[in-house]
Amino acid sequence: MSIIGNILWIVLGGIIIFLEYILGGLALCLTVVGIPFGFQCFKLSILALFPFGKKVISGNASTGFLATVMNIIWIICGGIWIAVTHLGLALLLFITIIGIPFARQHLKLAALAFTPFGKEIV
Repeated sequence: MSIIGNILWIVLGGIIIFLEYILGGLALCLTVVGIPFGFQCFKLSILALFPFGKKVISGNASTGFLATVMNIIWIICGGIWIAVTHLGLALLLFITIIGIPFARQHLKLAALAFTPFGKEIV
């Protein structure tokens, strides 16, 4: 089921989200300060390309001070807007019965987009 879901996700717009995260990550990696944030964009891009069958869990460093500080900077500098965008798309998709599985994936992406530091995708 996850293979069919991932194929439909890619065809119906997942590739666009993936490319946006890749381009954002590349732009952030152009500066030394932005490299950790660029890596988080790459993490988001992997989940944005194949969200079905993947889970987001808290990693070992999720309670660390550095992860907390980086998440706060991420939220202030744009993470909240990425999460709100995914929430908006999820609300639009929840309107239809067919869109509910895709809405759930956008909710998963929103949770990771809000605080990506200290999280792992399995």
